[in-house]
Amino acid sequence: MQITEDKTIEVEQNADRLADFIMFAQRSFLLDLSKELNKGNISYAQFFLLGYLANEDYLTMTDISKKMGHSTAAATGLVDRLEKLGYVQRLHAADDRRKVMVQITRKGIELVGRLRKAIADSISEVMVAQENGESEAVQPVYSQLKEFIAAR
Repeated sequence: MQITEDKTIEVEQNADRLADFIMFAQRSFLLDLSKELNKGNISYAQFFLLGYLANEDYLTMTDISKKMGHSTAAATGLVDRLEKLGYVQRLHAADDRRKVMVQITRKGIELVGRLRKAIADSISEVMVAQENGESEAVQPVYSQLKEFIAAR
């Protein structure tokens, strides 16, 4: 019984440490991200949509509204603004012209790539500063968290 209780305490302490790290990193990255987004005149929601689109050939308006947790009307507004800025384009399905598909443009891919690189550079600085190979321990945790979040 004691081993299980000790393990539970250890897991809770590690979860608390990870939560603190995520909150600290989030604040730091969001501040940096905010500066960059202001240059491109886009919001966080628009950037997150671009991030989704960068990993897909295209998304339908229904897909976008589900991923963003918005109504279809709100998703349409996001896409309208991004299209005006040249970050996305709308296409129609060959088999059903009513079906609108949204695809990221080269300009959008470049923006997402530049901002991802800035975040990755910041993370690299943190990992280099870690001691005794702790940075290698991050990868399994990251993979599990990514799978967990993707499944939600």
